[in-house]
Amino acid sequence: MPARLDPQLRKAVSDRIRYYNDLGIYDFYRRAGGENAASETSLSEKADSSRLKPFGMTDGEERFGMTATPESEQIGMTANTADEGVRPTQADPASALRLIREDIGDCTRCRLHKQGRKQIVFGVGNSNAELMFIGEAPGADEDLQGEPFVGRAGQLLNNMIKAMGIQRDDVYIANIIKCRPPGNRTPERDECETCSPFLMRQIEVINPKVLVALGAVAAKTLLAVNAPMSELRGRWFDFRARKLAVTYHPAFLLRDPRQKKEAWKDLQMVMKELGLEVPAKAQE
Repeated sequence: MPARLDPQLRKAVSDRIRYYNDLGIYDFYRRAGGENAASETSLSEKADSSRLKPFGMTDGEERFGMTATPESEQIGMTANTADEGVRPTQADPASALRLIREDIGDCTRCRLHKQGRKQIVFGVGNSNAELMFIGEAPGADEDLQGEPFVGRAGQLLNNMIKAMGIQRDDVYIANIIKCRPPGNRTPERDECETCSPFLMRQIEVINPKVLVALGAVAAKTLLAVNAPMSELRGRWFDFRARKLAVTYHPAFLLRDPRQKKEAWKDLQMVMKELGLEVPAKAQE
């Protein structure tokens, strides 16, 4: 039976893991060899020198300060869910999502908590969804109700989902940031970078087959690119071993209904990837 860590060292390791959790990192690895003979002092040094590293990060994640560990150096570490701040196993995504929400707390990590937001708008839907929609930021209705896409744009998104032959409860819906910007302004880059790690954790927990970025802000933030919608729509992007498609934000479609036909083309592409039946008329 492995030796138990003393309380002080256990707290140090837990604090280190919590720190990485806040960055959106929850899979940890350490170098193989000599681990059974390691002293508590060497374990403490590892924690303090940030040797715990995530594996499998994409190039776009450099902006969040994440560094990949070579595959030859990794050995799995299973988190003890009884420890405060440690993520539950992937086998229980609903519990994992609840822990992420607890980690966010009454967030004060960026300026938005001082600019009139009423509450955190975390995300909603099926924790085992194959399809995940990601928007820009909560609006006034979302800020009041604490749920993404519940206003006019949300009603249109519901109709778009129904047109695909599925229900809102079948998918998961979230935003790049979880607090309403004042006056529904576009989120600032630093706000997106501060909040996005929590979204990345949600994505890893839900593990959808396909993600749909709704609008330019969501697409550019997720893909770490600066390109017009005309270059982002109608194609697939690889995102964390998943497929990501880009379409117009429902709020934009409310302002310019002529683009609904184009958005429907994007959704048909998603339907085909998910094996959903596309109406014969729509394929013409």
